[in-house]
Amino acid sequence: MLRALIPAALLCHLFTGPCLASSWTQYRGSNQYGHYRGAIRTNWTAEAPRVLWRTPMPNGLSSFSVADGRLFTMGARRISNEDRELVIALNAESGAEIWATVIDVADYPNGGVGTDDGTRSTPTVDGGRVYGFGAYMNLVCLNATNGSTMWSNNLVAEFGARIIPWENAASPTVVGELVFVNCNGRANEHLLAFNKHSGAVVWRRGSFGMTHATPVRANIHGVEQIVFFGQTALVGVNPTNGVVLWSYPLRYNGTSVAASPVVVGDTVYISRAYPGSLSSPQAGALVVQITETNGVFTAAKKWEKVNQLLNHWATPVHVNGHYYGVYGQSTLTLRCVDAEDGDNPWQVSGVGYGSVTRVGDLLLVLSDRGDLSLVEPNPQQHVEIDRIRPLTGRCWNNPAISDGRIYIRSTTEAVALDVSLPNTNPPPPLKVGIAQLTAGSFNFEISAEDGSAIDSSRAAGIGVYTRSDLSASGVWTRVTNSTVLSNGKLTLQVNASVPQSYFRTEAPE
Repeated sequence: MLRALIPAALLCHLFTGPCLASSWTQYRGSNQYGHYRGAIRTNWTAEAPRVLWRTPMPNGLSSFSVADGRLFTMGARRISNEDRELVIALNAESGAEIWATVIDVADYPNGGVGTDDGTRSTPTVDGGRVYGFGAYMNLVCLNATNGSTMWSNNLVAEFGARIIPWENAASPTVVGELVFVNCNGRANEHLLAFNKHSGAVVWRRGSFGMTHATPVRANIHGVEQIVFFGQTALVGVNPTNGVVLWSYPLRYNGTSVAASPVVVGDTVYISRAYPGSLSSPQAGALVVQITETNGVFTAAKKWEKVNQLLNHWATPVHVNGHYYGVYGQSTLTLRCVDAEDGDNPWQVSGVGYGSVTRVGDLLLVLSDRGDLSLVEPNPQQHVEIDRIRPLTGRCWNNPAISDGRIYIRSTTEAVALDVSLPNTNPPPPLKVGIAQLTAGSFNFEISAEDGSAIDSSRAAGIGVYTRSDLSASGVWTRVTNSTVLSNGKLTLQVNASVPQSYFRTEAPE
């Protein structure tokens, strides 16, 4: 057993630390490009992924975000004879619901989805706060621990936001101190940035129209920017002040644009479904190349497939010069697309309105029926490594992946799969200390000696023990106070009025 020991009140330090490196804090991951950089176990035929838990879910097309041992999603539920839209927190270890906060009405009148229709957006978690963006443009900031509302802003009331068909599906993007959304409001007030702590408007810009696509963070030619996929233009803006750095005009299909931009180097890939006239470039795939001269950016078309290579709403991933994604509208296929010219070397059917996520050097393909397959990103041919079907219901979203676990939800249930690699190296030793002193109590902190994050699986096995002396006759008593995992460290509150002097931790190796 690993042990750490410290006399109480021996030291006091500020409780700080980075977010878990493996957290999945936004729609399509913390990097927003659907890429989990860790390694997972891929011998699924020999040893199927272990189902850690399975739990029913309310209607919703939302995905999960993951941080600090919790999952965050959205759903529609009938409460007091009213259909309400909620942000929901689950325990990542058990799937148990921790809290559910109502943020707006749940009404999806356009049809075309089914009786399991529900929420479209995915919450974003950052620094102990959860940001939700409802179907009817209510932007909220909630306490990640208990779901209480810290601030909210109804964009219809405040900015004259206009609801588009199928309502809002874009997720809030959080970068630094700001939350970015497109509100489709009054002229020159479509693109908005809010202070993530207070909800105050930092800047408002542009009249590009709103789509269902989530804005993404990018660094193009060494300049940080937020890329918005609007109805009338693809635009890159300065995150600090909203100044438009570049734009490329677009024709709106009048129905839905849902796939997010994919930024690779100095190129931005987009795609739209719902083609109208075959001669009108209002749908299909487009790659825009961004150049920069003396601080001035210019956007120009690199290639375009008019009314071809339609991404209905699932965003492709980029791997080694190729895009892999789900393409089509009524007939959908998994395809490989050359990033240089849009050539389509192969396609296979059977995914429906599914999604593709990159896991290390592989592709994780989720079909709309709940089939989950591992596929090689091979531009020559489709090579499936393995396939399972871990859940039922409609899966019109992306999985979330964190700490060697895959979290998937459908419109009816959610499941957690363990695909972690065997641990061949012992975890780093633990250290303990006092994070905060208050009258009558103190916050006790457990962290790894090497500064690495404690993940939720390790945290579950850590015990804290106390005694008032170190004599041979002394007895260690386990502390039963609840621990909280945050930013890769464990904390618990201890009553200082009880005569306790020493604490130690134990954890399995």
